[in-house]
Amino acid sequence: MAGPLSPARSRDARYDQVIAQDAATLAQLGHKQELKRNFSMLSMLGLAFAILNTWTALAASISLALPSGGPSAVIWGLVVAGVCNLCLAASLAEFLSAYPTAGGQYHWAAIVAWRRWSRGISYVTGWINVSGWVALASTGGLLGSTLVLNIVALLHPDFEPQPWHQFLMYLAFTLLAFAINAFGTRLLPLITKAALLWSLAGFVIVSITILACAAPDFQSGAFVYGRFTNEVGWPDGIAWLLGLLQGAFSLTGFDAVAHMIEEIPQPQVRGPRIMLACIGIGVATGFVFLSCLLFCARDLDGAIASPAGPLLRIFADATGSPAGSVCLLVFPIGCVTFAATLLMTTSSRMSYAFARDGGLPFSGVLARVHGRLDVPLNALLWTAGWAAVFGCIFLGSTSTFNAITSASVVALGVTYAIPPTINVLRGRRMLPPDRPFRMPELLGWVVNLVGIAWTVLTTVLFVFPPALPVTSANMNYCVAAFGIMLLLSLLTWVLDGRKNYKGPLIVVAGIGRGDKTASVEGVSTALPAGEEDGGATPASKAATAATKPAVSRS
Repeated sequence: MAGPLSPARSRDARYDQVIAQDAATLAQLGHKQELKRNFSMLSMLGLAFAILNTWTALAASISLALPSGGPSAVIWGLVVAGVCNLCLAASLAEFLSAYPTAGGQYHWAAIVAWRRWSRGISYVTGWINVSGWVALASTGGLLGSTLVLNIVALLHPDFEPQPWHQFLMYLAFTLLAFAINAFGTRLLPLITKAALLWSLAGFVIVSITILACAAPDFQSGAFVYGRFTNEVGWPDGIAWLLGLLQGAFSLTGFDAVAHMIEEIPQPQVRGPRIMLACIGIGVATGFVFLSCLLFCARDLDGAIASPAGPLLRIFADATGSPAGSVCLLVFPIGCVTFAATLLMTTSSRMSYAFARDGGLPFSGVLARVHGRLDVPLNALLWTAGWAAVFGCIFLGSTSTFNAITSASVVALGVTYAIPPTINVLRGRRMLPPDRPFRMPELLGWVVNLVGIAWTVLTTVLFVFPPALPVTSANMNYCVAAFGIMLLLSLLTWVLDGRKNYKGPLIVVAGIGRGDKTASVEGVSTALPAGEEDGGATPASKAATAATKPAVSRS
């Protein structure tokens, strides 16, 4: 007779059971467990926070808000963006808790949308999300190469960098990110933990150093938290709203948790917590860092106009030492290097998931997982290839490249709003009631509506010209880049997706005893008894979880 298991073997047995349950849940969503669940909650939080990279992103983009609202827009714009993005994240966390799949928004949109429009909405959402992440993956190399050139400009003021200088550095960041993802995928959990520790350590060290060096010559509290400036020509109210874009940019990308969710145990519980925690940590560290930076800023106009960039210029003013300033900038450069790597990770997983459901050209190729490397290698090559193409665009036109990166933020924001918007239009009753993360009904309505309104506002603001009068030099071409993304998704739907896109496997659980399954053109959803395509009976709203979810192949 076998004796009791040792504590270690007992833990291993429980872990194996959890992994088996997670694989069964994924199978109900129509997909085989192919990627390893190597990430812990801490390592996944490190990935999410490294991608947001909030305090570094705020520092690198501070020149966006300073002319358009001044310090008040920088500080309080982050708070507004933080609250509104928390609402968006909480809205998506409910979906993630119910359906933990790497497809994320396009999968959730297919589940909650009206049967007649489900495939089309899912397809367009998927294309916009893939396009947004592929474009966003190029921002790591852009920010990293820019920070390196800022160092050169500070130490060698007479040097005139050429576009090809930055292009080569951009390619170096891109190739490094690809190599780590392709050949070091088993090390990614350790890398994400290191990214989290590096970022938090950098935040603390840089903040304390610049405060200590600048003391006692600080700006006043009224200046840091109340100073308003308008140098962009728009009316004051619009100018301040345009300053919100800095905070919005620094908190974009929290859906990375969803696209990596098939690589963490207990995703229904851990995923929503990580999604909310990364934004909370980002807002807290960003608020403190921006406060320190503005207290130490002596000449904001000079910082904005400096060839070395506003961040390095403020460092130099605070420390009085070019060498010391460069040492401090090593922390943001390290953060950007981690971010570039993990942006490519997430982008490749998003492309892999959409290809797995037949949404991309050569889906059969892009959806393959390499047997020895345990990574969707072809999807990685797809992401890295597009990043290289965007780098070539940067060689010819910086405004076009900037439009692509801005459009990526708009694209992701639009996909954040699609699932909760449909759910709100359908009475917030399209998710199973027994999901682990569920907001109280009144709070859910408020949070959903605030998140949707924020997306509408930022989408409009991101396509505004940053200053008046509008010229060819300062024109915002983001609307054209996003329009191309949207047009591409619609054209591919008409030419290919409408006939060949099968969409994800739709599983709607928790409907109640009167469940029935309806299927239209490859999309199936489980509907409560008495519900037709546009409405529901009052009884359906109070339905309890079904023991066996309805499953049908799309």
